[in-house]
Amino acid sequence: MMRREFITLLGGAAAAWPLAARAQRPERMRRIGILMTIAANDPESQARIVVFAQSLQALGWTDGRNARIDIRSSTSSTDTSKYAAELVALPADVILANGTEAVGPLQAASRTIPVVFVLVTDPVGQGFVQSLARPGGNVTGFTLYEFGMGGKWLQLLKEIAPSVTRAAVIRDATTTGGVGQFAAIQAVAPSLGVEAVAVNVRDPNEIERTITEFGRTANRGLIVTGSGLAMVHRELIVTLAAQHKLPAVYWNRAPVAAGGLISYGADLRDQFRQAAIYVDRILKGEKAADLPVQAPTKYELVINLKTARALGLELHRRCSRAPTR
Repeated sequence: MMRREFITLLGGAAAAWPLAARAQRPERMRRIGILMTIAANDPESQARIVVFAQSLQALGWTDGRNARIDIRSSTSSTDTSKYAAELVALPADVILANGTEAVGPLQAASRTIPVVFVLVTDPVGQGFVQSLARPGGNVTGFTLYEFGMGGKWLQLLKEIAPSVTRAAVIRDATTTGGVGQFAAIQAVAPSLGVEAVAVNVRDPNEIERTITEFGRTANRGLIVTGSGLAMVHRELIVTLAAQHKLPAVYWNRAPVAAGGLISYGADLRDQFRQAAIYVDRILKGEKAADLPVQAPTKYELVINLKTARALGLELHRRCSRAPTR
């Protein structure tokens, strides 16, 4: 087609278009905030965000086309509160909160902007929602596990390392999750012939000092419960456990990928897939108050065979059928 002919046809077509077609407006850009409580350059953080973004795209939300994803990452409570306020001020249409440490600051910053959380323990006890079935406010999401999981971790430690008689439980004592998980472990410990000792996670120096002192005697083991701080310091904990030859059970697979012995817990990345569904439903008009809080549906047992051999451990048959690294 010649240039002149093209211009003529275009002009004629434009004159024939109905007024309604000319007035059509572009799709409104929706803003989706993400508040992470691990470092932006952490591979696990990046993998979770990719899973979330890909799941959103499958639901019709593409970053840069009809959605804008704003990400904030923090490893300190001060920065978390600051970034929560920033996301609220954008304003975001909905915010994804990674972990307990992110939900509180977001809820303090806004009681109206919808928040979908993942990796949270005891959202009712922490005051985030009124009930699991009907959250009632602007917050809903996906729990990490019940406190009873702590007892399973101790059973797993005793099964894979039967000689353990004393277990250090690394937990964040500032959250109800840290307190509740340790209480569940304590409840099971006497029946397994194990003494459980709480180790509070506050800073790297405390972690190193405590684990070093704990590792000086025989028949010791570690249980690392789920928290944002444990995630941030996972490589340090794994390194110390290896140095002192301490068998350790972790709350998810990320520390095992870094050289830890064994983990049992929810599939964390699957929670980000599920969270994308809730974000989609909220953007399409549903309210967080009406979306029930959901428990995990996928759990995984992961064993690092190289670490097990380095510790001189023989795996039981039930463990050997689990996914391994």
